[in-house]
Amino acid sequence: MSQVNCVTKVALTISCDNLLDMDAFSKSDPMCVLRMNTSGPHWYEICRTEKIQNCLNPRFSKSLVLDYYFEVVQKLRFEVYDIDTENCSLEEADFLGQMECTLGQIVSSSKLTKPLVRRDRTPAGSGTITICAEEQTDNRVVAFEAAARKLDKKDFFGKSDPFLEFYKQTETGWQLAHRTEVIKNNLNPTWKPFRISMQSLCGGDVEKLIKVNSVFIDVKNFTRQSSTVKEYTFLDYIMGGCQINFTIAIDFTGSNGDPKSPRSLHYINPQGYNEYLAAIWAVGNVIQDYDSDKMFPAFGFGAQIPPTWQVSHEFPINFNPANPFCAGVEGVVLAYQQCLPQVKLYGPTNFAPIINHVAHFGRQALQQQTASQYFVLLIITDGVITDMDQTRSAIVNASRLPMSIIIVGVGGADFEAMEFLDGDDGTLRSATGEAALRDIVQFVPFRQFTNAGSAALAQCVLAELPDQMASFFNLFDLKPPSDSCPS
Repeated sequence: MSQVNCVTKVALTISCDNLLDMDAFSKSDPMCVLRMNTSGPHWYEICRTEKIQNCLNPRFSKSLVLDYYFEVVQKLRFEVYDIDTENCSLEEADFLGQMECTLGQIVSSSKLTKPLVRRDRTPAGSGTITICAEEQTDNRVVAFEAAARKLDKKDFFGKSDPFLEFYKQTETGWQLAHRTEVIKNNLNPTWKPFRISMQSLCGGDVEKLIKVNSVFIDVKNFTRQSSTVKEYTFLDYIMGGCQINFTIAIDFTGSNGDPKSPRSLHYINPQGYNEYLAAIWAVGNVIQDYDSDKMFPAFGFGAQIPPTWQVSHEFPINFNPANPFCAGVEGVVLAYQQCLPQVKLYGPTNFAPIINHVAHFGRQALQQQTASQYFVLLIITDGVITDMDQTRSAIVNASRLPMSIIIVGVGGADFEAMEFLDGDDGTLRSATGEAALRDIVQFVPFRQFTNAGSAALAQCVLAELPDQMASFFNLFDLKPPSDSCPS
């Protein structure tokens, strides 16, 4: 899969309660400053609210608008000051408290309330801050059903192969907005129903003309004859209560090498690092903001496990089949570290069992009639796969479920088999020829990111997930659990 830019704008509305009163003869005059962390200790100001006079429970009217990236951990700090000057200087202001969180935590909560703390992390009295998030987007789409009759025959030896092209009007001329499927050898074609976003079609302005092939059409009249519908975005689903369930599967096959040897991919160096741990941290740190209980099931495959020493292709790394969940990313890391010396690395490398395991829960979630849950499976492997036919079938079946698969290849092996599972070069098919409904696999070799860092790895493997999730739920007409927006 190619990396995409999944940016949207989010407006944050801020209110505070029970602020410290720093003025002797009146109440504080609060203002909120929003800062973002780029790297290390460096925070820079993005924007600020207005100042409100004499108020300990301010409701700021100015929204703070940010670019939102799902695949990036965007660290924010909200600082509240009592402003004492006309120019709103922070140097001369009294500090009333601050709160740190990520933008992911805000949008996954829709409304987040936290206590304010002083710079030494002690409570700032009983002060609290509440952040509400709203996506800024026009998510209307126009649903088309199109047909043509008695077209001219353009091909010398056969009938025409017709398709439609929709163009939108821009300042620099006509720009292609959508091309339909091509229907072979047909002078009376009927195209499959399709949708075009209002933003792509006319920039959201229904007064604009559009051009279909060479015919000019008034969008206003066209939308009366077709149907304008709401297409839910990723943030509609997240803010509407959809949970992302994150499952981790770790390769414990013999090709990784003896974990006690520094040459092994499972060897944990004195700094507590190996490529498996780095991949868990990178992806888990982003995903955890979208799972309310932050309990992650973690499995191993390809090892002989106690007490029978039979090979298992889906064993919980905490050795508790009744409760394979680990508390947060830290819990997964701890369980992995404790599991390593208790198993014998063996083989073969079978992906299908763990894919089918997660797919079982995806199938159950589909019965709920709303977009309540989406499943993400992270497989970390050294790349030598043995059950390719079964894995292809498992992925094709999973493509019809609320599920995405991320494969991170560690080590320097030949990952050609993994590249095949990723659908960039065409539609993945099972061994019997059944095509995947959609592309749900993202593969990256870890060593491409050795110098770029774990944040770059997370961006690459997670950038397409918002579109995968939203397009799946829209395809099956599944609404968010709490849909506050009218269709």
